[in-house]
Amino acid sequence: MKKKVLISVLVLLSIHTSLLAQKLTPLPFNDKAWSDSTEPFRIAGNLYYVGTYDLGCYLLTTPKGHILINTGLAESVPMIKKNMAQLGFKFSDIKILLTTQAHFDHVAGMAAIKKQTGAKMMVDEKDARVLADGGNSDYYMGGHGPMYLPVKADRLLKDHETISLGGTQLVLLHHPGHTQGSCSYLVTVKDEKKSYTVLIANMPTILTDTKMSGMPGYPEISKDFAYTLDAMKKVQFDLWVASHASQFGLHKKRKQGDAYNPDAFADRAGYDKILAEIEAQYLKLKHQQK
Repeated sequence: MKKKVLISVLVLLSIHTSLLAQKLTPLPFNDKAWSDSTEPFRIAGNLYYVGTYDLGCYLLTTPKGHILINTGLAESVPMIKKNMAQLGFKFSDIKILLTTQAHFDHVAGMAAIKKQTGAKMMVDEKDARVLADGGNSDYYMGGHGPMYLPVKADRLLKDHETISLGGTQLVLLHHPGHTQGSCSYLVTVKDEKKSYTVLIANMPTILTDTKMSGMPGYPEISKDFAYTLDAMKKVQFDLWVASHASQFGLHKKRKQGDAYNPDAFADRAGYDKILAEIEAQYLKLKHQQK
């Protein structure tokens, strides 16, 4: 009898999940590079790239389990699992899930990974609502229903809060604008020779048709972009990567099969150049929209 009840419950859960998935609104846009595979590799110390060709997903490994930052699209989950296995790590050992922003191309796989691993979801408090309703409350793309399976955060994070696991510590840097809870992370990793302070950056790209006079649901957007552009200029680091591989020139800096080389990502000039370009765009929009 108990076995029959258990089977019935599992069937109902499966049906519920299926129905929920069917109710997801179509993605507003997509990019082939978001789904294409690329070789996973060690960036520096215990930090690894496990994402797709363009969607940056980062694994921090520790003796107490692992931290995964970003998941890419929902269909990226099997790729992340495969990439981790290729590097010699167990998917089931993921203990903490983080994201740099709550847009679908960075968090759509969170629900599946959380369910499969039991990992704790931690998010910048300003993106918690968007994550919890599957993107429906996003100021730019929301309003049409969930775009991905919703995830309720286990812990809400504030600016400069620390996330710790197995001797690894990350500091969250609140960098709003692209989303209200966009954030970057600073982490110090160490290899056999030296230590590196790594910035996992969420570059503050400005979405098409953004109104700096204020967006519905985000009246302070201009103020937030100004804050983030100023704050990101001041961040000190040795190496940097970003939410999108194309933003930090991954495929120019590293080719498939390349040996371990942390210094390939020590491109401060490239980082400053991108920020300068975004700031020029921001100032132009402010002037045009007066």
